Amino acid sequence: MPPGILLSFIIGYFLVLIIISWLTSRKSSDNDTFFVANRNSKWYLVAFGMIGTALSGVTFISVPGKVNTDSFAYFQFILGNAAGFIIIATVLLPLYYRMKLTSIYSYIEHALGTWSYKTAAAIFLVSRTIGSSFRLYLVVIVLQRFIFDSYHIPFAVTVIICLALIWSYTFKGGLKTIIITDSLQTFFLVSSVFLSIFFICRSLHMSIFEAADAIKNSSYSKIFFFTDFMSSKLHFTKEFLGGLFITVGMTGLDQDLMQKNLSLSNIKEAQKNMFSFTGVFVVINIFFLSVGALLYLYAAKYGIKVDKSDYLYPTIALNYLGTVPAIVFMLGLTAATFATTDSALTALTTSFCVDFLGFNKKQDINSKKMVNTRHYVHIAFSGLMLLTIILFNAVNNDAVVGAIFTVASYTYGPLLGLYSFGLFVKSRQVNDKLTPVVCVAAPAICYFLNLHSATLLGGYTFSNEIIIINGLITFIGLLLFSKPSRREQLAKA
Repeated sequence: MPPGILLSFIIGYFLVLIIISWLTSRKSSDNDTFFVANRNSKWYLVAFGMIGTALSGVTFISVPGKVNTDSFAYFQFILGNAAGFIIIATVLLPLYYRMKLTSIYSYIEHALGTWSYKTAAAIFLVSRTIGSSFRLYLVVIVLQRFIFDSYHIPFAVTVIICLALIWSYTFKGGLKTIIITDSLQTFFLVSSVFLSIFFICRSLHMSIFEAADAIKNSSYSKIFFFTDFMSSKLHFTKEFLGGLFITVGMTGLDQDLMQKNLSLSNIKEAQKNMFSFTGVFVVINIFFLSVGALLYLYAAKYGIKVDKSDYLYPTIALNYLGTVPAIVFMLGLTAATFATTDSALTALTTSFCVDFLGFNKKQDINSKKMVNTRHYVHIAFSGLMLLTIILFNAVNNDAVVGAIFTVASYTYGPLLGLYSFGLFVKSRQVNDKLTPVVCVAAPAICYFLNLHSATLLGGYTFSNEIIIINGLITFIGLLLFSKPSRREQLAKA
């Protein structure tokens, strides 16, 4: 596949996004527009766009790549995701709407105190910067290998180009622009996975039904794993619970995806959005796993080998299936990853401006000075992501999907503990100044447990469910350093 053709399609794709940005921000590009899209978004646009944000390039490449070693075990994790989304819709969203929040971490300030609030916001900034950098890294290595290496462009320059393109269509309209661009990008992503199945089936000389039978009869189709609970990371309980709690953490306690829900006019619209999104999310992941099985069947038939599982999909799509499938793949991958990264940059900017610069407590939030400050923050986070991607490129040896959820288990666990304490412990008040210490100690303890669990716990091996232990340790730490609340003291008096 000539790299020039792929590059021209990507350039055209971004020109469309920049035009959308201009159309959505020409009448208003103030901070209310950027942060919450003036709270008048349409639920069906948010729901459709969230699919692209939640899936990302990680799902697009790494999930099919892991089918060879894990079969369809990832679907157990997806079922946990679905349960987590339902909890978010029924427990967390009503809370956020009742308090009319711009940053969801403002709840922690109300429930636990200022130090706890700043700690929660800082955890998000670190978590989302790392997670989004990993996701963007995935598409950059594909662009580098199949396009920019042909023009002898260094890896760092490719990253800069990608971040500059994202900044160009998000810095004015923010969330208002992203709700529209994410819908377009989700369309490309979903179309790409269905068309990929069609093109692979055609190359294998199979009908869709024959391909379904081939997948069913292959070694890749096993979904549920109930043996070796202690040592297997794929056991259903670990995958399901890990999926549930990571979803609550990475979505329900994450400014990025919740910011889109808060742009809707009321809680009913937000819940309609979450329930419809959940159904589509589960179904589309079945198709991603099916793509993975078909790719390995194709690779076995034609003797194709790759260095990393993340390279399987792009290698076959760009080198073996033909021009149209290659373009379809690249558009789908680009859409999937940039839908996540543009949204993350907006959420990071929002959280820093509201949680650390106090935009929500100032009267002149839409003044020129405040808008300019937001621009500087936006640029700063772009630079931080650049550094993170370059560092990760130097050390990465594993499939990116594993890295994403491993990091999430350590960084989002303290958020689970903080929100759980605020929601369920009304009779005690945390020692606010010690909250940062607890939230650093909990992941450190979990890291130690994960390294030595086989020895300490009789052969038990942790998977994504380590996030539960992380949240529980945080909760216990907050409880140990707490004291009776004023209301409780007055009641006893």
